[in-house]
Amino acid sequence: MADRLRDDVGELLRETAAEVVLPLFRRLDDADVAEKAPGDLVTVADRRAEEKISAALRRLRPGSVVVGEEAVADDPSLLRHLRGDGDVWVVDPVDGTGNFAAGRRPFALMVALLTDGELAAAWVLDPLAETLAVAVAGEGTLLDGRPVRTADGVPPLGALRGTAMTRFLPPETRRTAEAGGERIGELLAGQHCAGREYLDLLTGDQQFVLFWRTLPWDHAPGVLLVREAGGVARRFDGAEYHPADDDKGLLVAADERTWHEVRDALLGG
Repeated sequence: MADRLRDDVGELLRETAAEVVLPLFRRLDDADVAEKAPGDLVTVADRRAEEKISAALRRLRPGSVVVGEEAVADDPSLLRHLRGDGDVWVVDPVDGTGNFAAGRRPFALMVALLTDGELAAAWVLDPLAETLAVAVAGEGTLLDGRPVRTADGVPPLGALRGTAMTRFLPPETRRTAEAGGERIGELLAGQHCAGREYLDLLTGDQQFVLFWRTLPWDHAPGVLLVREAGGVARRFDGAEYHPADDDKGLLVAADERTWHEVRDALLGG
């Protein structure tokens, strides 16, 4: 993949953050926030950012399709493109909308590119931290322009630090995870922003994250970032993650050993 596309999408996210998202941070009126479903917020920043990003991505790859979070809310049939031919962009214009709407950090802008149904490239930007991660399939992951590996210096289970969104788990699974968390050095509750969780895996601030809900725009970008950095992203049963799958449950870890140790601890093997 040409460096030009890698740079162009990264610059698009930075530009969208600067021109559309950040000017509205902590400046939203009540009329600027709505519920798509109970507890599922959307803001004027989400809609405007998705419009800008989508239009630019179509120009970058003529004939490509955009599957954006807000567009899918209006037309769920767009999800069929995730296993289609050609180039398909997956867009989360503001990941962590609840944080953004409440005037809290973190939040992120995220894009993934699928080519013929397979993850080909990914971008995650935390605009407040000014952190940008980019991955291209087969070419590794860059964090702020530098190659990064998640598997370097991973501690043993008792010293691991990671996140488990246990409040979303089914009751029995939640009890197992909470009990197993005592075997782990530090088990966090989550930041309500999948993009930041993936970035924290890349920076080494945590070594794993366990999700229950796995919407494609929340996870397609981060999964490729972690995979290309040497990490693992699989369903609880060990199946590899694909954005088109609508299953629940995803465990992402810095390396193979950590994935198995955390699954055994939190999910009972």
